[in-house]
Amino acid sequence: MLIPCFIALMNLIGMFIMWYDKSQAIVGSRRVPEKRIFLIGFLGGAIGIWLGMNLFRHKTKHSLFVAGIPILVVINLFLFVLLALKV
Repeated sequence: MLIPCFIALMNLIGMFIMWYDKSQAIVGSRRVPEKRIFLIGFLGGAIGIWLGMNLFRHKTKHSLFVAGIPILVVINLFLFVLLALKV
């Protein structure tokens, strides 16, 4: 039960971080470092980041994000399935 909660939390954080970074970009304030965004994606929040990218139209023109986040989504989904099957 702990692992699904962690995954859900990381995806909520991923979506929030994209909203927050977009709002900071609009007002010209301090931004979230790209390394931190990718770290959250690597730790299980890639789906939330991908949803946030598309929902908030943020970083959708950056090739690193357009290619990198979907790759992390696939890796995350693969690992989630492995965890669910307890392989």
